Amino acid sequence: MQSWRRKSLWLALLASWLLGLLGIFPLLRLAVPTRPLAGTPQGWPRWLDVELLQSFFLTRELPEDAYQPLQVSRSGSCNWGACFDTSKCRGGVFKVFVYPASGPISETQHQILASIEGSRYHTSSPSEACLHLLSLEASAEECSLVPPKWNGGKNHLVLQLHPASCSWTIQVGQAMVAEASPAMDTFRPGFDVALPLLPEAHPFRGGAPGRLQQHSPHPGVALLALAEERSGWHILGTNSSVCPWDGHCEQDHGPEQTRPGAKLPNATFCLIPSRRGDALHFLQALQAGCIPVLLSPRWELPFSEVIDWTKAVIVADERLPLQVLAALQEVPPTRVLTLRQQTQFLWDTYFSSVEKVIHTTLEIIRDRILGVSARPSLLWNSPPGALLALPTFSTSPLDFPFYHLQQGSHPAGRFSALIWVGAPGQPPLKLIQAVADSQHCAQILILWSNDKPPPPTWPETAVSLTVIEGHRKVSDRFFPYSAISTDAILSLNAHSSLSTSEVDFAFVVWRSFPERMVGFRTWSHFWDEAQGGWGYTAERVNEFSMVLTSAAFYHRYYHTLFTHSLPKSLRGLADDAPTCVDVLMNFLVAAVTKLPPIKVPYGKQHQEARPPEVPGGRGPMFAPQPIVQGCINQMAAGFGHMPLVSSRLRLDPVLFKDPVSVLRKKYRSLEKP
Repeated sequence: MQSWRRKSLWLALLASWLLGLLGIFPLLRLAVPTRPLAGTPQGWPRWLDVELLQSFFLTRELPEDAYQPLQVSRSGSCNWGACFDTSKCRGGVFKVFVYPASGPISETQHQILASIEGSRYHTSSPSEACLHLLSLEASAEECSLVPPKWNGGKNHLVLQLHPASCSWTIQVGQAMVAEASPAMDTFRPGFDVALPLLPEAHPFRGGAPGRLQQHSPHPGVALLALAEERSGWHILGTNSSVCPWDGHCEQDHGPEQTRPGAKLPNATFCLIPSRRGDALHFLQALQAGCIPVLLSPRWELPFSEVIDWTKAVIVADERLPLQVLAALQEVPPTRVLTLRQQTQFLWDTYFSSVEKVIHTTLEIIRDRILGVSARPSLLWNSPPGALLALPTFSTSPLDFPFYHLQQGSHPAGRFSALIWVGAPGQPPLKLIQAVADSQHCAQILILWSNDKPPPPTWPETAVSLTVIEGHRKVSDRFFPYSAISTDAILSLNAHSSLSTSEVDFAFVVWRSFPERMVGFRTWSHFWDEAQGGWGYTAERVNEFSMVLTSAAFYHRYYHTLFTHSLPKSLRGLADDAPTCVDVLMNFLVAAVTKLPPIKVPYGKQHQEARPPEVPGGRGPMFAPQPIVQGCINQMAAGFGHMPLVSSRLRLDPVLFKDPVSVLRKKYRSLEKP
């Protein structure tokens, strides 16, 4: 009898355990959704990698960790094919017309207008525009006005960065809507654009960098931050085993309460509730490098059409605090590091300024127009990002200098020498011969920007030599000429002095770092406390941040960026002050790569070479001039920050100046006195 009672007790315990397990089993899935029916749009949540829930699930039960665009149902028949006329984008040219305000405008609307009017997208002619932009950042009276060329909203984008800035009294019709944190049930995937919810004081250009620092917080310490109302954060300790989402942690002794807006959270995971108003916390978490844990979000994530949020965000069920906390403790350190690094990339690339948000919105629409020729997901979700991977150049990652390491490839083993002749004098015959003797040289291009006509004959070389007529501007040096047939460009001017060995070694170095500039002569920038601005020096010191383009290797894609991405005002500054062109090119490459240039050895026989003259006889082009100090500050203002990165590294050949036989050295002439 006693044995039967014992067995009954065990059976009862087993049955209750099974019932409990079956009851909570679906909730442990966190972000792993049930399988949708065929043809049913699938929304949040969509993913969670295998490592996170390996203790709960078998591998075969988890969906593939692959990006799929969000699909959320919404009433209405408008879609890209039905409500946008791509024939107005003639020849793939993407121009945007912005409706002018009829009265006083807000600071936000002024920033929107400035970010477009100074860009490559802008046109002042409505008939030339592919897209008409209507900003709802004006007064309530402005919102009720229907634009003169509304046409039912076709080929229009209604832009609203701040939800409370304008009351909608017009019918959207066939217009696309770009608004901050739209609700899932009103968002039209593939047609509308989800924007981030920006604070009122968000920077216009440049923006603050991400705050992620090494070992902050210390790896393995599962610190949590819970978003609260009015932009505050509740920092939870490591012993928060029971913590509902209302912020009352039963087993957390001494939690830290941040003041609203006081500082960004210093935590590994940031728990963000489903309220739409908490979307502002989402942007704060990105900047802080805190992995956003979205608790059953009811708003569309910003730019979800192109950004693969599975690489930076975790989605969880807000009904199960215990299981969420347990699952977060299972995230391996390598995965934590990967997620946090991606938050910093996304913040810096797409969200750190109003200008980047506007340009990203326009680039998404531009990719829709391109259709099958649009940029792949890799270009949107890997550094330097789609804003700096122009589709006018290519949509293949292998054509850009940034993805060779990811793709396991190397640039081709040939280069084109581009020699700029901008001042009167003899043709650079000696330089041409030294470059042509390089085993890696594919062609020589002479960019003739001189008032005098070029000589009728040129020396015979082992490679082709082509003369290109310039437009008497220094910025002509960085135009994407179709005659350039290689990825690598050796930029020279008529007064450069290099040996064949120096050229060969510098090119070998560049092939290992194709995204960076590799040069011989250097400058260094510094902050001048007395003047309250940036300065530069051409003196030979122990660090540098710029290499002169009078002798430097770089990828030809930077010509496309220089011509089509930089504002006209910055290119005009380089033309007005030719000594600034080196600064501008170094600014551009450093802003893209966030890396310094690379210096290689430069023979002593060239150190005292006479600096070249600028067109018009305005003095040495590369001698220190006060005007360069001013242009550095103007360019820093144009970029919104100082992008230059200093380095103390110089790459030399193996056996360089080693006490061994010179016959064993590959680049012997580098050591000539």
